[in-house]
Amino acid sequence: MNTTTKNIVLLGLIGSLTSSVVTEASNRYFGYVYQPETSPAGELEFEQWVTVRSQRATHPTNPADGKENFSKIQMRSEIEYGVTDRYTTSLYLNFEQESYRKVVSGEDISKFRWAGVSWENRYLILNPAENPVGLTLYIEPTYAGDEAKLEEKIIIGNRFGDWIWAVNFIHETEWKKNFNATEGKVAVTAGLARSLGNHWTLGIEAREVTGIPEYDKATYSALFVGPVASYRNERFWGLLSVMPQVYGTNYGNDTDNHPHLVLNNLERVNVRLGFGFDF
Repeated sequence: MNTTTKNIVLLGLIGSLTSSVVTEASNRYFGYVYQPETSPAGELEFEQWVTVRSQRATHPTNPADGKENFSKIQMRSEIEYGVTDRYTTSLYLNFEQESYRKVVSGEDISKFRWAGVSWENRYLILNPAENPVGLTLYIEPTYAGDEAKLEEKIIIGNRFGDWIWAVNFIHETEWKKNFNATEGKVAVTAGLARSLGNHWTLGIEAREVTGIPEYDKATYSALFVGPVASYRNERFWGLLSVMPQVYGTNYGNDTDNHPHLVLNNLERVNVRLGFGFDF
């Protein structure tokens, strides 16, 4: 094999590896955990997320506050663009469908609403392909007219052979009730998944969240753990994540009458479906 042929083969191998890395970068393997990889410069992708949150408890001493058969469906439609190989930005349109039955009157309530627009920004600090641990910073403001939210994340993770792992450290501030109420949240999410061949991945993810109304003191903490499965090909990915609440604590008054779950502010079961494809 002469030098020219060797160079052509080498360039072909490099091109194949680069193409593989680019394809993998836009895949998502977890429903609640972000990976540190960002999209390649110029890549445009559409993503759709649907989250079903169900089963809350009624108030044991004030049933007028109770909601039976509670469910909320959150829909987020996203356009994601790789501005550079390190900076990815996304625009979300958010919608919600909430339904429940009032405990006292028995009235069935169903409400559909626009839940605002979100602007996600991710910047890659340490490339996981070049470092033992990848690091990305994340910030996402949301505005919905009479309420707003600001979410920040520190994202770390990497891949080792067929294994993918990631951990997110999260802080979130919500301004509700026409900006008259503020709630802070801190959370940690973690995921571990394994590729099963070229298309399928199976894993587990966990989420721990603590609520701090008015940034005064923590009122609840809850842990969610569940499986996640994903599929991918060259231009499409999809996933399904099921995250039941496995343990929760209300600090102070146990307003939902469940000593080992938080069912006044959070739900017992969360199911998230997501998919995306390149233009």
